[in-house]
Amino acid sequence: MAGAAIRPPTRTDVSASLFDAARACLDAATPEAKVAATFAAAEAFARGELTIPDDAPEPEPIRMPGRPERPLLVHPRDLPRRGFGSIEGRAAFIHAIAHIEFNAIDLAWDAVYRFRGLPREFYVDWVNVAHDEARHFAMLRERLREHGHDYGDFDAHNGLWEMAEKTAHDGLARMALVPRVLEARGLDVTPGMIVKLRSLGDDATADILEIILREEVAHVAAGSRWFRWYCERAGVDPAPRFRELLAQYARAVLYGPFNHEARSAAGFGPDELDALEKLAG
Repeated sequence: MAGAAIRPPTRTDVSASLFDAARACLDAATPEAKVAATFAAAEAFARGELTIPDDAPEPEPIRMPGRPERPLLVHPRDLPRRGFGSIEGRAAFIHAIAHIEFNAIDLAWDAVYRFRGLPREFYVDWVNVAHDEARHFAMLRERLREHGHDYGDFDAHNGLWEMAEKTAHDGLARMALVPRVLEARGLDVTPGMIVKLRSLGDDATADILEIILREEVAHVAAGSRWFRWYCERAGVDPAPRFRELLAQYARAVLYGPFNHEARSAAGFGPDELDALEKLAG
């Protein structure tokens, strides 16, 4: 599972499967390998060099994707709280966001790899999301290095991947809960972070977060779109199903206040926003 074992598709590798490429990106165990494999696979898919075979075997059971030895993964309550005021605190904050983006690469590729027999547009959306997340991670890692640190220097948690494990059996639940609950949290908190960073004179980090916020609206919107597609296919009403899934899986990870404007732009309806408010309250 080492990064050296990853062989991204080439222009001549026209019979390569998108599912195999997604698995290779998931297995990449270093930040450099994961980002490089993601860029290569996304670009090969865009050139039409990766097939989506109808007769692909079932995906392997979900397991931890390739990860570097550091950061050490701990329970969220064991992560120290640091303010933005010091250089060290700012670096720890950037590291935390970079870790979210690193996990988001794997979450996008797992959606591509795990859920089979779907419209091509589903795979287009999540390959593009994986590419965006890899670019976000690379920008944040470079900014972290400018603060004298690197990815892995601070402890982190594994909450995002734990939700992927819980929803591996059900694409509808995955679309409802990973992009629309966990990743959508960024829509709620990032605007305030940007304001705080600019007040401290850190426009460089704030500019990166502006890019991420804008693009994350589109990522959450993809989750909304495919959640509703799954609901339509199953003949279920999206709003009550979303409420049921929130109650079943997400009570412990719902925190307000919610950014209604950004979430509406990302495909949340009034009933869904109301459900979030009630369950988080």
